[in-house]
Amino acid sequence: MGEQPLLTDLRQMQDSMLAVLEDLVMTETPSDDLECVQDGVRLLSRIVNQLLGEVPETIEVDGRPHLRLRGGGPRPVLVLCHLDTVWPLGTTKRWPFAVSDGRATGPGAFDMKAGLVQALFAVSALRRHDDVTLLVTTDEEIGSPTGRTLVEDEARRSRAVLVPEPSAAAALKTSRKGISLYRLQLQGRAAHAGLEPERGINALIELVHQLPRIAALADPSAGTTVTPTTASAGSTVNTVPAAAEVSIDVRAATLAEQARVDAGLNGLSPVLDGASLRLLGGINRPPLERSASAELHALAGRCAAGLGLEPLREASVGGGSDGNFTAALGVPTLDGLGAVGDHAHAEGEYVLTAAMPERAALLSSLVDHLREPQQ
Repeated sequence: MGEQPLLTDLRQMQDSMLAVLEDLVMTETPSDDLECVQDGVRLLSRIVNQLLGEVPETIEVDGRPHLRLRGGGPRPVLVLCHLDTVWPLGTTKRWPFAVSDGRATGPGAFDMKAGLVQALFAVSALRRHDDVTLLVTTDEEIGSPTGRTLVEDEARRSRAVLVPEPSAAAALKTSRKGISLYRLQLQGRAAHAGLEPERGINALIELVHQLPRIAALADPSAGTTVTPTTASAGSTVNTVPAAAEVSIDVRAATLAEQARVDAGLNGLSPVLDGASLRLLGGINRPPLERSASAELHALAGRCAAGLGLEPLREASVGGGSDGNFTAALGVPTLDGLGAVGDHAHAEGEYVLTAAMPERAALLSSLVDHLREPQQ
């Protein structure tokens, strides 16, 4: 049996995909630089208009722009992407977009601008896309503080959510751990370290007491990690530290484990007389559990077979995405449909260029199978 026309057509567009990817990569969009993000959104709006023939909405939330091209009908398919990257402004000066030996590299190419490009070409390949919603947020890499509401609102009106985040060594991501982020602030009392240290309450020593308690909340058998990451204490070398702080990263595969660790951290109490604790933060992203992805993964497998592609694999990963939010609402969600490559968030991240039309065809076929039949 010959290659399917959808895949053939998209293979012929590979150079066009790479040209769009170059434009997006070289227009840097670090999450924390709103001016850069604005430039990226304007560029992306023009690209969407060129490829899909429509001008998407720019939606500002607390001064931050997001892009939406909303599908009609009661239950569209939601294709969920993000434009922001972890790379600081100026990275392209030393590491510009490049293609060599079948790999495209550049800051943000793998996570997730190639997936965004694939999504645009996948939707453009459909006979009609009026019942597909494309949502592109710009703060996913920093926890989606303004994008989350948009993501959840669109998910509630959608029949399924497809997330072109990077694949895991070509495998689709059928489960993701939930993420909780905390800061524990410890308050003591300052005193001169040489003259009268006994009058102080050493917040650094209090922190040392708390760290084993924090770490003990992890449960490797359940896949739950509790990791103290950054810490600070004190003000000068000759002063008993009056304050200390530690950041804590929690990853858990189930809501029950997230809740258990949350209760444990909120239940911490000071060891030193007169010291006090204050816990900030909490659950950021709920888990994306496999039950939310199983049927979509099976459908994706059938679509891949119909296109003549290799059988699909699945993976469970520790990192989160906006798909965690949609799965927690009970909306079927399949993640990892984006680029095939490696080194997300790391120097030298890359995309396998030959896989771009293949994954675009897979996404297009999935949408076609999911959406409402034409009346």
